[in-house]
Amino acid sequence: MLPITLIREKAEFVKERLAIKNFDASEIIDRIIEHDVERRALQTRLDGVLAESNKLSKEIGMLYKEGKRDEAEIAKAKTVGLKEQSKLLEEKMKEIEGMLTDELVLLPNIPHECVPCGNSDKDNKVVREDGEKPKLSDDALPHWELLEKYGLMSLEYGNKLTGSGFPVFYGKGAKLQRALVAFFLDRAVEAGYTEYIPPLMVNKESAFGTGQLPDKEGQMYHVTDDDLFLIPTAEVPITNIVRDEILKEEDLPLKMAGHSQCFRREAGSYGKDVRGLNRVHQFEKVEIVQIVHPDKSYEVLDDMMEHVASLLSALDLPYRILRLCGGDITFASALTYDFEVFSAGQNRWLEVSSVSNFEVFQSNRLKTRFKDKQTGKTRLVHTLNGSAMALPRIIAALLENNQTPEGIVVPDVLRPYMGCDIIS
Repeated sequence: MLPITLIREKAEFVKERLAIKNFDASEIIDRIIEHDVERRALQTRLDGVLAESNKLSKEIGMLYKEGKRDEAEIAKAKTVGLKEQSKLLEEKMKEIEGMLTDELVLLPNIPHECVPCGNSDKDNKVVREDGEKPKLSDDALPHWELLEKYGLMSLEYGNKLTGSGFPVFYGKGAKLQRALVAFFLDRAVEAGYTEYIPPLMVNKESAFGTGQLPDKEGQMYHVTDDDLFLIPTAEVPITNIVRDEILKEEDLPLKMAGHSQCFRREAGSYGKDVRGLNRVHQFEKVEIVQIVHPDKSYEVLDDMMEHVASLLSALDLPYRILRLCGGDITFASALTYDFEVFSAGQNRWLEVSSVSNFEVFQSNRLKTRFKDKQTGKTRLVHTLNGSAMALPRIIAALLENNQTPEGIVVPDVLRPYMGCDIIS
């Protein structure tokens, strides 16, 4: 959520920057300013009434002490009227604040100045490409056929047990998942992240805090009886650990990592681009989250990107990094870089990670601050997160790129976890 002070002081700037996200904020911002003016006027009136009431309360005590009972009773009657007036003003304030919040949550985050204009993923900018694309034989298979050939996963089991988009891994397929999770977590811990095992369901406050509500409500599975949501990523519960906290500046940055199952409805997903593991409703992912000093967040963003790049390099997967354009960046993000790996069996790039800086957008919702040593004032932290990594498309690329007549060659870094050199 954008800070009201920013909108109040730089309304035209906010409108111009949100236009990069193809979002027309003019009417909403005008209403926000109108509500803010009314709220501040009410606050001034309420402060005046409360000040007068406090003053009279002190005078009443003095009048009684001086034996001026009649004057004290008159003053006491005035305080009753002032209390009623303050109650009405507080009710009106609450109403206006609710209207103000309802408008504020409709505004996406302001994109960073380097975010390119654009309408879709076709307008994203490639900023790096690394690794050599493998050359496969003409009879190379896509991963969904490899999974079936080597007995690693069944979409039929998932469809029987739950429905479309819920794969069941077994045998060496299950072991490959476990190996990747362990590898990613070990690398995160080596990089200074503290490992967490978060809950797989969150309440509305948590979903709101990281920006899933109200923007992505339709993409989440809702447990209606308990009013809880299955998490789309471990970012949601992990980031919410610091909700409503005032942190110590010396404790920043907080580096947190977590492995979880992730659940995404993604209704309307059909066609060849979503076959096999290209898009599923339940999958495993290791997430990295940092809570940082606002002056250092873009330096941290670069560090997180290098961490993700190192994982792909270690797996010997050719990858590219894209800076997302205004039309493709998420509602809550100020700047996002997507990582894509080349999947040779399909001859296409697959997105496997997003690394984002949310600046104060999440922390303003979360009310997560730190005490600035220089000024003595509290400031909002910056929050960042990245997939490190999401497993389905990593597995797809690993299987397709490493297929041989003898079987699937296991990358060197995974062999200690797998206990084998080849899946046959």
